[in-house]
Amino acid sequence: MPTGVHRRKPERFLLPKVPLVRVVGRILGVDVEECENPDEIDHVWIRIHAGADLIVSINTSSKKNRLAGFDPRIRVGLNRGTCAKLPLQGVEICPSNDYADIEARANVYFEHYERGSLEDLLKDRCTRACLLEAWGAPYQRIQQGVHQIHSRRASCAVPEDIRGRDGALKFYYESGQATELFLFKFCGQP
Repeated sequence: MPTGVHRRKPERFLLPKVPLVRVVGRILGVDVEECENPDEIDHVWIRIHAGADLIVSINTSSKKNRLAGFDPRIRVGLNRGTCAKLPLQGVEICPSNDYADIEARANVYFEHYERGSLEDLLKDRCTRACLLEAWGAPYQRIQQGVHQIHSRRASCAVPEDIRGRDGALKFYYESGQATELFLFKFCGQP
């Protein structure tokens, strides 16, 4: 490199170290966890671009509940709606997201899903949606992402009761400006 020329290293995109974020991004793809032992498979990873490439990690069953002798299935609540315009892509700190508030405003019915059925449902929505909004806790492993995409209330296998930090997914569809908000609960969560 010639003298006097300095290359600036590109700044690394870092999610804030806070309990809850809201990310909005274009869906790049979706992957189902793979493992030789099917009992170890319990995630779907949605890749999005929200200013940077991020992973949104969704539980498709509960290993903790299964190992403790409880129902490992995930209960999914779906709330359909419409939007006049798509939200801006990006990441922001979210002060609170509480299923109790959402359920007070809308009649949300929760249905049990086996792991394979939930994987298929999420893959289908990812192929049809033009944008994903997700609430959850930031994490850093091989790539940055958001996890804890579920109710954080106490469950059958997890006694810790966290309020106001519930994770969720919202899919946006171009046809008819339709939206689908997905809420996820484990066995024993109110």
